[in-house]
Order: sequence, then C-alpha cells, then structure tokens
Amino acid sequence: MDFRLPELGEGVYEAELVAWLVKPGDVVKRGQSLMEVMTDKASMEVPAPFVGTIAELSAEAGQQIKVGDVVLSYSADGQPAQPSPVVTTTTTIAAQETKALAARAARSNGPAASSAPRAIRAAPSVRLLARQLGVDLTQVRGSGPGGRVLVKDVTAFLQKDEGGRMKDERPATAGSSFILHPSSFNFGAPGERIKLHGLRRKIAEHMVQAKKAIPHYSYVDECEVTELVRLREALKEPMAQARVKLTYLAFVVKAVVAALKEVPIVNSTLDDAAGEIVLHDHYHIGVATATPQGLIVPVIHDADRKDLTELALEIERLSEVARTGKAKLEDLRGGTFTISSIGSIGGLMATPIINHPEVGIMAIGKIIKRPVYDRHGDLRPGDFMYLSFSFDHRVVDGAVGAVFGNAVIRRLQNPAVLLLK
Repeated sequence: MDFRLPELGEGVYEAELVAWLVKPGDVVKRGQSLMEVMTDKASMEVPAPFVGTIAELSAEAGQQIKVGDVVLSYSADGQPAQPSPVVTTTTTIAAQETKALAARAARSNGPAASSAPRAIRAAPSVRLLARQLGVDLTQVRGSGPGGRVLVKDVTAFLQKDEGGRMKDERPATAGSSFILHPSSFNFGAPGERIKLHGLRRKIAEHMVQAKKAIPHYSYVDECEVTELVRLREALKEPMAQARVKLTYLAFVVKAVVAALKEVPIVNSTLDDAAGEIVLHDHYHIGVATATPQGLIVPVIHDADRKDLTELALEIERLSEVARTGKAKLEDLRGGTFTISSIGSIGGLMATPIINHPEVGIMAIGKIIKRPVYDRHGDLRPGDFMYLSFSFDHRVVDGAVGAVFGNAVIRRLQNPAVLLLK
C-alpha cells in the first residue's frame, strides 16, 4: 500500500524531506513519526495513520516532494485498505464528522445544546489522518489561518498526555541556556561530504540574501558591567527559588528595548518595493540561538511589555523549544531587532550578519575581569563585555549607530533602572 504526503498547511504544496525516521523493515504503529519535512513556513514530523511494516521509501533526504506524492510503501498488519488522503472529499468527511458529533450529543445526558458544534477547518487529508489516528478534531487547537487544523497540530495533540502537557515536557528548571555546550554540535569528520539540505540550506539561503541585499558596517564598543554582575548575583538565588533562571540576556533585552525607544530608526525595516523605511511601534526581539540542527532566531514578542521576570521566563521557554526542535512558527516570526550571544562559548567580539529585513543586530561577548581606574585614579577590579553591532548602512548612519550603542551601554552600566516598569 502507498502512503502519500498529506497537506501540511494552508497554501503549502511541497516540502523538503529533511530526514527519514523509519527504514524498510520497520514495524510502525499508528501515530509514530515517519519523516521530518521542512516547508518555507515551518518544519514538522509527519505521523503514520496506519499500522504496518515499511516496505520501501520513495524519496531521499534533501528531495523536494509535493503534497499527494507517494513517499513510501507499506504492508498493512491486519488493516483494511485505506484510500489515499488526497482523493477523499471534504464533503464526505465533514458529513461523517457531523454525524459523529450528533451521535455523541444524542448519547449525552440532558437535552442537546441549542448551538451547533463548532465548524472544523481542516484539509481533507488532515481530516482523514485524524480519523485514522483516532483523533477527535474538535479537541485539537488549530494553528493555521482562522484556526485551521494542520498536520503538525494533530501530531502535537498525539504527543500530549491527559494533563495537556507534552509527554516529554519537564517542569521548568533553572538549568537551560541559549547556547549549547560545544559537544552538542556536529563538527563533521575529515573527508566527509555533507549534503546541504534542511535547516542548513535555509540558513545558507537566508545569509546569502542578507549579505547581498544589505550593505553592512560593524561597530564595537566595550561596556563595564560590574554593577550588572553584582545585581544578577544578588537576584539569582531568590529567582531560582521562584523557578526562574535569571541570565544576563534578560537584562540585555531590557537595555536594547529602551535604546530602541530612544533611537527608533534602529527598530525598523526597509521596504525596497515601496522605497520606504518602516519604523515599528512594537518591540519583538529575536535571539540568535545555536541548536543541534543549526542556527534559528526565536522571537520575544512585545518585549517592552515584559518585566525582568517575564523576560527570563520567556527566554527559558524559547530556549527549550529551540533546542528540542519544537519551536512553533509564531515563535520565529516578526522580529524587529536581533541579539546574538557568543559569550558563553568564549568570544570577545564578532561581526554579526543582520537578520534580513531588519536593519540592526547586536552580539554580546563574554564578560572579562580586568583592572580599571576609578574616578579618583585608584585601581579596582572591573567586569567588562564587548558589544558588537552591525547595521544596514542604507538606513543607519555610523553616528546613529554609535548613539544607539551608547544608549544600550548606559542602561547596562546602571542596571537598577532596568528593574523599573
């Protein structure tokens, strides 16, 4: 029997096969992930709507496949033959679901509700997939336009326990960071040829576009963070007791948002088609994140509306979903300025590439301790970090970039103000 690639989302007609999660001879159970695919909108795993043994894989990693293409063959283990998802009509499945809803209402105690069951928005292939997996679509929260249920929503529903949590989700702890330990990276092997596909290909395309479209210039300055180090140390323990991991990044985000409000031109994008610089009135801060799969940029939305604790919690959440590959599309969209942190690995400064179509990015290096003269001419120990900026020279002139850098530094040098609403 053939299994065809189901519809993956609204307006998505093809995807790149990133990796197979099964091989010929594997016995597959219903709901088990078969493959990882990537579209222009998101990456996801496609679950099996059948029980059977994999006979043949019809596509290779890195290949573009279209919705409806046969991607594998299998022999059913005691299963009646199922029609292909792409040939089942919406009318037939919707009618079946309506009957099922009516039957459940008739069996329930008391009179039937006066209001009709909510309409379920889903493609025919998603409806069939849900029926084959035994998933009630009325219980699935759709993430597509207008609440449309997508394949990834069905998959996410299957991965939840009765309490509504992901089965492998752990209670929040104070022990994750945005930068992975070096042992988490795949550095390759001498003589190896690595296919450029999946997230790595997307990263390559995005970086090339950014460098081609944006005339970069870089600007580096040092920032004394002695008071910031003291403040974080004072707050770290009480925050940990409240199950909040307080990193320097939360302070940096607060400082950057304040500086963006002081220098609005940096919180903008360039609309080439319209010939306009669009200054944003919202502050969505992207944080460049190293994951085992490659670099992604989850976004802290409305960072200006969050206090330090809320920022720390959101950073922790985004860190977790980024590392585990569970970031949703909304977690990766809408950034207006990006921060990249290289300090935990050991770098002092960098020349970061702007996250197109934004016009600025800031990299923070490691904190170093060195002797410094105070205002009386006496030596004392001080903590310092370097801030590395890259700007789009079409929008941000050198002097404006320096003003923005100074605005960030002032906040980091006096971190107590960052605790205020």
